Amino acid sequence: MKVLLDTCVIYPTVMRQMLLGTARQGAFTPLWSARIIEEWQRAAVKLGPEGVAQAGTEAVLLQAAWPTAQVVVPPSLQARLWLPDPADIHVLAAAIAGSADLIVTLNAKDFPRNVLAEEGLSRSDPDAFLYGIWQAQPELVAGVGDVVLAEANRLSGRDWEMRALLKKARLPRLAKALVG
Repeated sequence: MKVLLDTCVIYPTVMRQMLLGTARQGAFTPLWSARIIEEWQRAAVKLGPEGVAQAGTEAVLLQAAWPTAQVVVPPSLQARLWLPDPADIHVLAAAIAGSADLIVTLNAKDFPRNVLAEEGLSRSDPDAFLYGIWQAQPELVAGVGDVVLAEANRLSGRDWEMRALLKKARLPRLAKALVG
C-alpha cells in the first residue's frame, strides 16, 4: 500500500518515528513531495537552530532510506484539483501523482472523503492508521513502539511510559493497544 504522509504527521517527532518505523518494517510504502518536506523544514524553525538542523538531517536520511518516496507533481495536475483549503491541493496532487492509496493527515476537514474518492483515494488520521496496522501485525508495531520509546527516553533524559508518550503524540488508541 502506498501512503502519502502530510506535513502535519511528519513534523511531530514521535508520530513521524512511529509511521516511518512501521514503513521501514514493510507495512506500507511512504510517499511525500518536496513541498511537504519543505513545509516540515519551515515548521522546524519554531524549535530554533538545533531543531532546523535536526529536521534537515532527518530529511536527508529520509531521502536515503526511501529514494523513490518523493513524488514529482506536474503543475497541470494541481490546476485541475479542488479542496476546501487551496493550500492543501499540493498534498492531494502528490497523492495522485504517486498513485497513493491513502493520505495520512490530521487535517480531515480539508480532505473531504467524497473529493478523495473521486480520485480513488481515502484518508486516515495517524492514530487510526497505525492502530489498523497493529491489529494486523501487533508484534511489528510493538517493536517499533519499543524503539521509539527508547529513543524518546534517550533524547529527553526522561523515563517516558509508552502510553504517556503516544498519547502526547496524539496516538491515544495506539497507546491503549500497545499497553494492553
